[in-house]
Amino acid sequence: MKTASISGSLSESPIDPRWKTLFYIAAFAAVYMIILIPIQGIVFIVSPPPSTVLGFFELFQDSILMGLIHLDLLLTIDYVLVLFIYFVLFIVLSRKEKSLSLVAIILGCLSITLYMVSREATFSMIALSHKYFSATTEMERITTLAAAKTLLAVYNGSSFSISYVLGGFTILLFSLVMLKNELFENSIPITGLIMGVLMFVPPTVGEIGIWISMASLVPTLIWMILISRWLFRSVKMLTQ
Repeated sequence: MKTASISGSLSESPIDPRWKTLFYIAAFAAVYMIILIPIQGIVFIVSPPPSTVLGFFELFQDSILMGLIHLDLLLTIDYVLVLFIYFVLFIVLSRKEKSLSLVAIILGCLSITLYMVSREATFSMIALSHKYFSATTEMERITTLAAAKTLLAVYNGSSFSISYVLGGFTILLFSLVMLKNELFENSIPITGLIMGVLMFVPPTVGEIGIWISMASLVPTLIWMILISRWLFRSVKMLTQ
């Protein structure tokens, strides 16, 4: 089985020490994601999200934080943090495999961009909730409900689904390149391959999609633990 040889590999093909700060950021980003992923899963199991627009309005009146969490606030933070990990992987892997690494980082950036576009409802629903319950006429309430329904349609629409699948392709491509790179233990790309394949089924396709997306949290968490360990070891080598 292939084992990582960080010290040897970095000495033979040293990474520019000026990347050290980015490695630090990526390492701590992975740690934060390790903390956020279980919290995210537990919240959705213990307290399922509302199934109606009015349910979201009422939830935001009871707890803005819970409303934001059920509209993927934590996942949005995850998407921002994972970008730092993507850039580190691109810097390292592109030394030996430029083409696939470049395709992976492009797909990763596109995935995150589409995701951010789809999450307009996350914070906009706060204002719409207040507007609905402060409305003085039935027409205002109907208009507010219609606006919220549109946001939720975008929230669960094509942008999110495409973003989710592209994220799977990103991890898959990076993992394939890792398999040929001595810097990484086999456990990292193998876990990444499992995670990437599971992400080909977005949670928006129905109940099966929801269950598969929940199942994907397991390899995702393991992958983050492995990547964070590798990142901290790499940072240690860069500081020597």
